[in-house]
Amino acid sequence: MKDQVRAGWTGAVLVCGKCSKKLGGGFGAKGKTPLAKALRGEAGFGKGRKADVGVVEVKCLGICPKGAVTIVDSRTPGQWWIVPEGADVGGLAAQLKG
Repeated sequence: MKDQVRAGWTGAVLVCGKCSKKLGGGFGAKGKTPLAKALRGEAGFGKGRKADVGVVEVKCLGICPKGAVTIVDSRTPGQWWIVPEGADVGGLAAQLKG
């Protein structure tokens, strides 16, 4: 059995699942897609180990903003992001790739 598995991630984006659930989606063309799923659809982001940046939905980050979702980029852990409902996911992805 292997002790380790190689991944192509340069970082990970943690998305608060509780915030996403409260919004009931809020992103994408129709405004019904959860932020984590919308980010995974952007180029370079994904769920699998071959993505450039992994997107992981976590239980709760404890910020709980109204009408927004909290995310943490593992490459800049000192700066947490508050993403308002309906924000441009493509623009957000570009900022996160930085």
